[in-house]
Amino acid sequence: QVRLAESGGGLVQVGGSLRLSCAASVGSFNSYAMGWFRQAPGKEREFVAGISWSGGTTAYADSVRGRFSISRENAKKMVYLQMNNLRPEDTAVYYCAAGSGVRLKRDYDYWGQGTQVTVSS
Repeated sequence: QVRLAESGGGLVQVGGSLRLSCAASVGSFNSYAMGWFRQAPGKEREFVAGISWSGGTTAYADSVRGRFSISRENAKKMVYLQMNNLRPEDTAVYYCAAGSGVRLKRDYDYWGQGTQVTVSS
């Protein structure tokens, strides 16, 4: 069983930064690719960023590339999403996920409860 707990969300002004964290409770954390997804009201959950088990491969949605950065610390069973230059359209609930692939939602098997990010203009 994999349990994921996100933290670090909040209210930030346009152009600001936030760092999301995800703590994993799992025996073999470095067996999983990890990802961040987000869901805005009335929209489907969408891919934001993903990272391979080793950290050697990362992927980003076009809308966040160059502004967001995903990283992981396998020894601490943590994954992070550094979000810079935030925009109102980044407002959403952000979810951490664990799975076998880096980019596709269908490759992720485990999900956290989500953390709200609100960007005010």
